Amino acid sequence: MSNTDQARTYALGDRNVKRLGYGAMQLAGKGVFGPPKDRDAAVAVLREAVKAGVNHIDTSDFYGPHVTNQIIREALHPYPDDLVIVTKIGAVRGADGSWNPAFSAEQLGQAVHDNLRNLDLDTLDVVNLRIMFDVHGPAEGSIEEPLTALAELQRKGLVRHIGLSNVTPAQVAEGQGIAKIVCVQNQYNLAHRQDDAMIDDLARDGIAYVPFFPLGGFSPLQSSILSDVAQRLDATPMQVALAWLLRRAPNILLIPGTSSVGHLRENLAAAELQLSDDVIAELDGVAGIRSA
Repeated sequence: MSNTDQARTYALGDRNVKRLGYGAMQLAGKGVFGPPKDRDAAVAVLREAVKAGVNHIDTSDFYGPHVTNQIIREALHPYPDDLVIVTKIGAVRGADGSWNPAFSAEQLGQAVHDNLRNLDLDTLDVVNLRIMFDVHGPAEGSIEEPLTALAELQRKGLVRHIGLSNVTPAQVAEGQGIAKIVCVQNQYNLAHRQDDAMIDDLARDGIAYVPFFPLGGFSPLQSSILSDVAQRLDATPMQVALAWLLRRAPNILLIPGTSSVGHLRENLAAAELQLSDDVIAELDGVAGIRSA
């Protein structure tokens, strides 16, 4: 696969975005709560991302809460015509920084309006409904009621496209019977591969898959295999992990986050990293999977 192929775009709703985007979660304070230590640095990272060609930014008004969206507005408004801002609803933050479900029609409506206000938008490009039956990962349960409420907000013109987050395959299937789903956002990375089958199914349907914690999240990926490959390729382990995701499936859109301009540039350079079939087979060993 060539460098150009790895960096190609993919459809997200009615827009094409570059496959390597930016996740804004780390722009808030510690624990994704409160303001950042250095707001000017957060603004600089966003501006550098867009300057470098990023046109897909992932956020939520419950990052902070409100903080991240307000920083995005300060840094980038008025937004470039090709920029797609994706947000998510379905949770609220407690005074102690806890993450709590917020599924009622009233709560979802308030969340959409909060995102619109803090981003200074009339319509949200894509809204992911985050399912919070279990804060630690996907858990079964019907999503009909909250998704129907979000679809009504879409009919009112407040939301262009709908996605799902933290969901099971059964919930994706249920959701597709209620609204057009343009993306699914779940935890997935080189070591956490429970969604392998889902990714392939979504690719056949032309639906984007957006892995959160692509570099392991709050506990970064640690693997001697990954480190050895990175050393041979004169790259960082995290660059190799991102390049593997770009190679994994054509519908994967990446949103690695950082509050550092240097780290941002390092992440974006992963699009230039080519992985041979032998290296892919070697990396599959991180998750104990044998390549065909």
